[in-house]
Amino acid sequence: VPLEAGILQPSHREQFYSGPAADTADQELLPGVEAAPTLEPPDPKTSSPREYLEYYIFPVLLPGLTELLHEAEKENCFEGRRTKFIALDFLTEWLYNKNPKRKDESFTEFFSIPFVKDWLKDHPRPPIPLSLLLSEEEASIIIQSFWRGYRVRCDSEVQQLRQWQKKLRDERHIKKVVKEFWTKQEAK
Repeated sequence: VPLEAGILQPSHREQFYSGPAADTADQELLPGVEAAPTLEPPDPKTSSPREYLEYYIFPVLLPGLTELLHEAEKENCFEGRRTKFIALDFLTEWLYNKNPKRKDESFTEFFSIPFVKDWLKDHPRPPIPLSLLLSEEEASIIIQSFWRGYRVRCDSEVQQLRQWQKKLRDERHIKKVVKEFWTKQEAK
């Protein structure tokens, strides 16, 4: 619908009517719709922004956005607030690999793309938090092992053993002995 048409007003007929009068209803709803565009591509330097977007950008970008939505669904992005999936990274990788100028080249991962390497060299990213990298099962194993270790360390016999080890370390100056050992090793 051209921008000049403005906001469409609802017609008295049902908008989604599929009977024989559908063509006339469309003409009433969409005043000023031009004929189908010609098959000749518009000149990219002289075309309007709208023509440029419709002919050069959207045919490439829309399939990428479709793939992006499928991948986001696979990564369960729609189920939680936080996710490790970075949509712009996926779209950049997809567009780079689907570029017609690269059709004979092999697949390139996001961090191997030359301009991405250059950008990340000057603008490093913070690491992704461990909470986003672990699956629920891996996280539960870590939490459970920490809890089991805590419960064992609370046992009185284990407490006595730990205190005895600490006392032994202090009496024998273990840190000093270890430090001397490594200085001798480095001297060799």
